[in-house]
Amino acid sequence: MNPSTNDLLGKPLTGWRLRLYIIIFEADTRAGRLFDQWLMVAIVASVAVVLADSIHDLNVRFNREFQLLEWAFTALFTVEYVARLACVRHPWRYATSFFGVVDLLSVLPTYVALLVPEAQALIDVRILRLLRIFRILKLAAYVYEYQALGRALVASRRKILVFLTAVMMIVVIMGTLMYVVEGPANGFTSIPTSVYWAITTMTTVGFGDITPKTDVGRLISSVMMLVGWGTLAVPTGIVTSELTARRLLREPTTRTCPACLTEGQAAEAIFCLHCGAKLPVHSTDHDLHPENRP
Repeated sequence: MNPSTNDLLGKPLTGWRLRLYIIIFEADTRAGRLFDQWLMVAIVASVAVVLADSIHDLNVRFNREFQLLEWAFTALFTVEYVARLACVRHPWRYATSFFGVVDLLSVLPTYVALLVPEAQALIDVRILRLLRIFRILKLAAYVYEYQALGRALVASRRKILVFLTAVMMIVVIMGTLMYVVEGPANGFTSIPTSVYWAITTMTTVGFGDITPKTDVGRLISSVMMLVGWGTLAVPTGIVTSELTARRLLREPTTRTCPACLTEGQAAEAIFCLHCGAKLPVHSTDHDLHPENRP
């Protein structure tokens, strides 16, 4: 990652904003790891509160406690969100990024619910409360395995798109064929309805709300089931192969050079791969470089 990329990400150059940025956005320091770990605990706890609050009996017994916990979590995530905006050079870019929107959705419903009269707009309030579940998406920012899976999906997007296109062609053709063979008399009232049947059959879900009645229709159903059984393994194989290929590459880090701000320094590196400046020694580096021990 070169300095121009770091400029795009909005990494601050000096001062308290740089120190805060390293704690919040980089996970290769002791402070960064502790921040991520405590934030993950808070996210899981807040999601657990949302889930428990949706249970009627628990809501009746602990409604006040749930409200206090919700406001405590909202205050915590609000401080975190403001801190993220304060320590980046381009706050708007972060606010409009995926995780920026997730961070906003994790706190916004609680504040908006104050402005919505609960007695007149119960449905709106419920929807706003349900939006708090977006907090669980914040976990993806702190768990490397989530990030690795996301990168593998992005790298495989063309193959997956081709696969999904082929699947859509198959279900449209087979659905149309079943519409012709079975017809409205047997429940296949339209081509879209027949395509719906083809999708549920190919994915082996089989709701059973529409079933073929003729021998030819049953034969087509059998073919669809066999094709679906083999097809489901294709996207898994695509993503797995990409994950395996990426595992052979050097594991990316968030370690950053304080001189040129180049991110992605190797965990065992002593000098910056870009400018040659000496890198600060983190707590985990002492085992790798005994000569750097104080």
